[in-house]
Amino acid sequence: MRKKQIVEYLSARLTRKPLLLNIWCFVAAFGAYFCTYAFRKPFFTAQFEGYVLWGMSLKSVYIIMQVLGYMSSKFIGVKIISELRPQQRIKLIISLISIAGLALLFFGLVPAPYNLPFLFINGLPLGMVWGVLFSFLEGRRFTEILGIGLSINMIMTSGILKSVYLYIQVYSGFSEFWMPFVVGVIFLPAFAVFVWMLSKIPPPNKEEQQVKVSRKPMNNAEKVKILSKYGFGILTIILVYAFFTTLRDFRDNFAVEIWHQIDSQHSKLIFAKTETIIASIVMLFLAFIAFFKNNRTAYYAITIMIVFSLLSILLSNYLFRANIISPQIWMTTLGIGFYLPYLLIQIAYFERLIAYQRIKGNAGFFVYLCDSVGYLGSVVLLFYKEFSVKSINYSQTLLELSEVTGYLGILLIATQFFFFEKKYSKQKEYEFSETIG
Repeated sequence: MRKKQIVEYLSARLTRKPLLLNIWCFVAAFGAYFCTYAFRKPFFTAQFEGYVLWGMSLKSVYIIMQVLGYMSSKFIGVKIISELRPQQRIKLIISLISIAGLALLFFGLVPAPYNLPFLFINGLPLGMVWGVLFSFLEGRRFTEILGIGLSINMIMTSGILKSVYLYIQVYSGFSEFWMPFVVGVIFLPAFAVFVWMLSKIPPPNKEEQQVKVSRKPMNNAEKVKILSKYGFGILTIILVYAFFTTLRDFRDNFAVEIWHQIDSQHSKLIFAKTETIIASIVMLFLAFIAFFKNNRTAYYAITIMIVFSLLSILLSNYLFRANIISPQIWMTTLGIGFYLPYLLIQIAYFERLIAYQRIKGNAGFFVYLCDSVGYLGSVVLLFYKEFSVKSINYSQTLLELSEVTGYLGILLIATQFFFFEKKYSKQKEYEFSETIG
């Protein structure tokens, strides 16, 4: 009985105290996603030296398998996440992590290379975790700030887990094949606590539903209607997002190799150091968006930030090529340049676009459309790297890919801006004529 009273008291406090609710949401989302990364990213740190399969390094084959699973998850998520009902969230996220963890267990048990399928299975559920977590946060007054709990994980957690992996491996003696499961198990108790916290989050209040538009599960007819009206604008943002995703994944998946090329004497802590700096700066910009009450103004601010980020990518590449800035400054600036717009689109762009255009839908649908194409780009790049070239200069490829992203990104962002402004103007003209009539 006492337990029930405590739960009821907590629920009442969260409902009546906005500040407490926001802190609770932030911590729960951050913690749950941090633990999720422990089931996905640690194996990227391994080298798997001496193993070759199908003429490729075994690490590359492993990465391709997991990314294929993760990409497939994004396509599946377009349906599952957009149609997800509140009462299904907790069961779904527990199921997703359980499947991912079991896959890592069998990855360690089954000898290489016969453990390949288990990395595909590992990636298959993990791609939907973000959508479940964001469904707890979207449509609120401070969604952008709450989303930071998810966003900073994408930037800094991978670097932190790489460092955690290296230190645990040194002192524990586990093989590279068992380390992914070991790291995941270490974070499992914390994951359970954060999921419990998520289960206590109340839905957005009436004022938030009015300002941000109520977010509800979508059926197929509603999806078709939205895409028929806004399809071209959505396509342009999907394309630029795909470039950001490909760039982010290439830098993250081959971070060890890139650092060996540009600074062979780098510290083992360089991953955690650079990614933490990037996360801190990006977090400030994301939080800034939350203080725009007017959704149209917020949309303008997001568009401007994305353009300046793309310009910073081009500038940092030029300075690095000219040996004006150090490798650490280049990697940090480049990281800010693509992580900021990537996360703006994921956390803030659709959140504000839905409210600005009064779209009847949810952000999960649009983000998973973007993610599915984005990870397809990552897979294409991985296959190009393995089958079209015998050797690859990782740092040079990163330079070239980021420059293509910079130039095409500016063009695509400008295109979507004019498209949605035209839609907004036509809607206002229609509403005005209806009022007069």
